[in-house]
Amino acid sequence: MNFDEFTGQVQHRLRLSDTGRAVRSIRATLMTLGERIPEGAAEDFAASLPMEIDWYMTGAVHEHGQRFDWREFVARVSDISGVDPAEAAYHARVIVDLASTLVPPSDLRDLRNQLPESEDDEAWVNLFEVVDAGGWTDPEDGASTEGST
Repeated sequence: MNFDEFTGQVQHRLRLSDTGRAVRSIRATLMTLGERIPEGAAEDFAASLPMEIDWYMTGAVHEHGQRFDWREFVARVSDISGVDPAEAAYHARVIVDLASTLVPPSDLRDLRNQLPESEDDEAWVNLFEVVDAGGWTDPEDGASTEGST
């Protein structure tokens, strides 16, 4: 999948009015993930993404491995993308689901393993709701995970 296909899929799945909003959501999600996980894990996950997108997890990040919880993740994505937190959380879920179709399962598993702060911090599972529900389904196909946010 190339950059145009990836951004087009995000724009379609999120029903965004233009490509710019799709790119902002992709950048917000991947850059914030890149800030949260160690540099090596970010590089591994991003390696299978289109070149123009993988940079958000690697080159755009000034400090990898920061410690913040799910709420802070959503707040950062919200600030960068310019949408409210609930919408930012949904956008992140859909973008991670699309990315999960491109990365090896081991890299997705490594990403998941990097996120929990402790046994008490279960909120990171929210990021993988669409993936865990079997992936995003086009509403025209009769099923959608959009209401599961």
